Amino acid sequence: MRKINSMLIGLGTIAIFSASCASKQNATLTVSGLDTAKFDTILQEKPVKLYVLKNNNGMEACITNYGGRVISLVVPDKDGKPTDVVLGFDNIAQYADTIKTPSDYGSSVGRYANRINKGKFTLSGTTYQLRQNNALHCLHGGGNTGWMHKVYDAEQVGDSILKLTIVAPDGENGFPGTVTATTTYKVTADNTLDIVWEATTDKETIINMTNHNYYNLSGDFTKPCYDQILYVNADNFTPSDATNMTTGEILPVAGTAMDFRTPHAVGDSIHSDYQQIKNATGYDHNYCLNTYKDGKGDDTQVCASLYSPKSGIFMEMFTNEPGVQVYSGNFQGVGADAKIARKHGLTYPKHVSICLESQKYPDSPNKKDWPQPTLKPGEKYYSHAAYRFSIK
Repeated sequence: MRKINSMLIGLGTIAIFSASCASKQNATLTVSGLDTAKFDTILQEKPVKLYVLKNNNGMEACITNYGGRVISLVVPDKDGKPTDVVLGFDNIAQYADTIKTPSDYGSSVGRYANRINKGKFTLSGTTYQLRQNNALHCLHGGGNTGWMHKVYDAEQVGDSILKLTIVAPDGENGFPGTVTATTTYKVTADNTLDIVWEATTDKETIINMTNHNYYNLSGDFTKPCYDQILYVNADNFTPSDATNMTTGEILPVAGTAMDFRTPHAVGDSIHSDYQQIKNATGYDHNYCLNTYKDGKGDDTQVCASLYSPKSGIFMEMFTNEPGVQVYSGNFQGVGADAKIARKHGLTYPKHVSICLESQKYPDSPNKKDWPQPTLKPGEKYYSHAAYRFSIK
């Protein structure tokens, strides 16, 4: 969803990756072409590795327990060719280096996805100051000291399920409460990547988890995704100011460049002179889903979809959350980022991908009339998102 501040202190290069010295003759490659040895290491005094989930219908998800990140996601294209549809790196070193190669690629974001205004909120009369890592705001739980850069405990169940667990201490990046959270990835028989987040706390807190896959369904990461067809089942969105912070308004998409109720190519509107597009240099906006009504989301209805005419790959999204953030890779291929080599040695251009992130609305703790992310002791946080792939 955005640029992680390059001034942040790096976490990941502390432990150097002994497994990367393994001989190439012993390399084990995934369908997506990843060398599993390049993810086998110790970080934060915990083992890190690449877990491979698959089904019998050509789908493969490669996930590391560092940040709960999806490294590759392979589905068949219209010709049956295995096609990786998510951006990222091909080694753990680049994911862990938050100075030279900062990213949120594929991560399981927590404690709070998206932005909190000036990193501050009040809960039951107590005001909390969070880490400000994105302009004045707290983004994605604190960026490189948030969960996307923590090592989860991992348990793989068979070929298709991976459960990741993290215990976050009270006061981490300013957030209250010791929180135990899980992210469970599942690859199903109908080529769905199913994700469930759950959490408990010992003290009243806020939580808002999401997945941060950057999708390009063409499989060609050297070109912008302008030809890909986006649909968002939302009549309204939450506009943002020049710092990408929600203003508190909820506005209709009708008659604006924000309207994807009728599916159309991303390139049709991404260069609009509409002020919201100009502010973000593309899309970086929360949509208020029509699938969420009366305080409940219907995760049996399609809330968004993406389609590549080139590959024929069609992705439908489902969630129980009230919002989805549409982000168009506005900081990819900009400045120094344009020179960073990713998977298969590729560099990425601007607007190379589309992120579809399930969420509570950004800064919802400070907008009390919006769906709230509060979690109390004795309650269980539950969030669900699923991405189903087919050919169209």
